[in-house]
Amino acid sequence: MRGILSTCVIFCGCFAVSRAEASVSIGIDLTSQTMHVRSASGSYDWPVSTARSGYRTPRGSYHPYQLQRMHYSRKYHMSPMPYSIFFAGGYAIHGTYSTGSLGRPASHGCIRLAPGNAAALYHMVQSEGARITISGSPPRSTYYAGIHRRRAAATYAAAYGQRYNPLSYVPGRNGPVAVRAWQTNPVARSAPQGFFWP
Repeated sequence: MRGILSTCVIFCGCFAVSRAEASVSIGIDLTSQTMHVRSASGSYDWPVSTARSGYRTPRGSYHPYQLQRMHYSRKYHMSPMPYSIFFAGGYAIHGTYSTGSLGRPASHGCIRLAPGNAAALYHMVQSEGARITISGSPPRSTYYAGIHRRRAAATYAAAYGQRYNPLSYVPGRNGPVAVRAWQTNPVARSAPQGFFWP
């Protein structure tokens, strides 16, 4: 009888150790703006958005230290952050409703996912734990696009002898320039007719 009990204890102990060591592997590639997830439930590749020009997403290896089903960012106007997985200071992996921006840098530093993918990841991490690895560097086009916009604004200000303020040139609802197009690039869309952009 003791032999059977000791065998059961050893077997259960081994099972508990292997289950405790199992964790979700989350790899974020800043260059391709993708996340690769390996867990007990399978492997997934999802598009993400990381830090846009002027902000940064920290690189390195991390473990989540806090999970929140719904978090509101006090730093950024109470923006909703569903299924937040905090891993370094105020940085988190979370869902976003701006799914059109996924696949390119668009955040203040957090890693954004589609809400459904964020929910799935949240539940995996909640049950298994996780290791997060962030590598690569942001796409160069984002960096140069930021420089180009700043140079264009300075050129416009120099040419017209005034301080650049894109909000001064917001198109009307029925104007010739669509509001959506102006939001995409207010500098180029706001220039007077005939102004040449470098």
